[in-house]
Amino acid sequence: MGEQNVHADTSDASRRAFTQHLIQDVRALEAMLDADAFETETRRIGAEQELFMVDERGEPAPIIEEVLARNTDPRIVTELTRFNIEFNMDPLVYGGSCFADMEAATNDLMDTVRELVRAAGGDIAMVGILPTAHLSDFTLDYITPRPRYYALNDALNRLRGGPGQYQIRGVDELFVKHDSIMLEGCNTSFQTHFQVTPDEFPRFYNFAQAIAAPCLAAATNSPLLFGKRLWRETRIALFQQAVDTRSTNLYLREMSPRVHFGSGWVQESVTEIFKEDISRFRVLITTDADEAPMERLERGEVPALKALQLHNGTVYRWNRACYGITDGKPHLRIENRILPSGPTVADEIANAAFWFGMVGGMAQRYDDVSAIMDFDDAHHNFIAAARHGLASQFVWLDGRKRPAHDVILNDLLDLARDGLDARGIATDDIDRYLGIIEARVSSGQTGSQWQLDSLASMHGSGSRAERLGAITRAMVDRQVEGAPVHTWPLATLGDAYTPANVRTTHVEDYMSTDLFTVHEEESIEFVAFLMDCQRIRHVLVEDEQHRLVGLVSHRALLRHLSEREQTPDGGVPVREIMVTDPVSIPPDTPTMEAIQLMRDRKIGALPVVREDQLVGIITERDFIEIAGNILEGGDANEAAAEAS
Repeated sequence: MGEQNVHADTSDASRRAFTQHLIQDVRALEAMLDADAFETETRRIGAEQELFMVDERGEPAPIIEEVLARNTDPRIVTELTRFNIEFNMDPLVYGGSCFADMEAATNDLMDTVRELVRAAGGDIAMVGILPTAHLSDFTLDYITPRPRYYALNDALNRLRGGPGQYQIRGVDELFVKHDSIMLEGCNTSFQTHFQVTPDEFPRFYNFAQAIAAPCLAAATNSPLLFGKRLWRETRIALFQQAVDTRSTNLYLREMSPRVHFGSGWVQESVTEIFKEDISRFRVLITTDADEAPMERLERGEVPALKALQLHNGTVYRWNRACYGITDGKPHLRIENRILPSGPTVADEIANAAFWFGMVGGMAQRYDDVSAIMDFDDAHHNFIAAARHGLASQFVWLDGRKRPAHDVILNDLLDLARDGLDARGIATDDIDRYLGIIEARVSSGQTGSQWQLDSLASMHGSGSRAERLGAITRAMVDRQVEGAPVHTWPLATLGDAYTPANVRTTHVEDYMSTDLFTVHEEESIEFVAFLMDCQRIRHVLVEDEQHRLVGLVSHRALLRHLSEREQTPDGGVPVREIMVTDPVSIPPDTPTMEAIQLMRDRKIGALPVVREDQLVGIITERDFIEIAGNILEGGDANEAAAEAS
């Protein structure tokens, strides 16, 4: 997807022409495989690092243009949103000190990016999903202005035929609609690449599929989305839904999402993957692919297979097959896309070493994993790992169901050690990186568990925004220190940025979302009951589609009760006393603007509405806490001046 000269798929003729190029590329690939034209002497590894850019409060900082204006390193590139950034490491020969070298190179590039981002007023965060991100951060206003991102968004929206629907259930539940591809930008990962020969590709790819679940379970770092506790690795569910073009009406058809684990073991060749993806997934975007690959082969040249690579970049297998060219020689790679970004560089390299070691160890110990493991079990294990992390249960090679931590500690660490040792990896490096995995799994403190435990430890203290900000700021600080996540103390409110800058916050940082509402035909006696037992002073009135239609205040209820002489049969409906069309605001309203609005209108509560649906409420009581934060920050005079 690094190709800039792309076009949204709007013309039937251009789609047909591009499909022809795809078919030609596959035929050229088959010809190269038959001719043994691929590099087989060298095994290389590589990685890509995706990051969030954040401000002083730990919230997304859309400063990519300012950062790139200062950048001179071609390895540092854009991502989908203006608060994402990515860098690509140079490939390394697999063996010896390659992992220590990868860690040093990652740290060097991380320092470069951190310096660039700090010069633009931000900082960087390594995490699968940024805890402080709001839905309002993912409008098209924040898309990185590059042709390929606009083209991909237009194509997905056209195929989807309407807003994307997101439903993810964990401890909490997320139900939301969104009208662009931008939620893909919620996810950042640490992607590893493993160069293999064409002959061994099917075996190694299948091994990568089999060990995807335990690798992910040990590495989860994405438990929070919009303040909700969802999957241990919520990236897996979110990314699939962000680019899903399937219709909910076709529930009887076997249709695969564009983000997927696969449909079965690879039997003979890498071309099985490319052919399946071309067959199943429509062309989203096109480019000017006019190289005539078969003619290039006849001239003794190596074709770029531009059409195949572009289409492959719009189908997101968690283990992706990749074609590339190094020093004029074509090669094949397995790209591991399952690992989240962070929590630290040391953790990431440990995750990578564990994965590479397990794939190599499986290749030493087993001839064909498909003979001893059902593909559906591998897929089930992967989803279980994403949902529950180290608490998941795997159906392992012997067909028995076992806890994830048991499989990792008692089987896979030794397997990975054997695989790394067979490649001549330095013993000290094997001990260091597998030691990090062992300590993390033994303690149970993955990045996800640290975030969840930190959030739980702050329960009842501060606002939700302050708790999430404290987690993010603590994460950023600990990442600079570099100690692996299993050694981290939990985040506290003291890690949060000083709240004196509360005027930069939004209503969604403070609003209540656990609402008690009524229908306009219900009785005011029920409203009185709600106010009494839930200790609230405002009750919102909504219809069956969760649209705001009114508001009943404690004061209005008391006035009515004091004035009425008797209660009619069936009671008085809420519509008789509610305020119709109450003043409401969207969740991204600046906090200080909401305060001023309540002062101007002399009202004690503001319903919060997104796309005509009720999502929250903010009241005078919430603003008492905000005022306290301003005073604690030593900024009371300026705040008072703004509010007066």
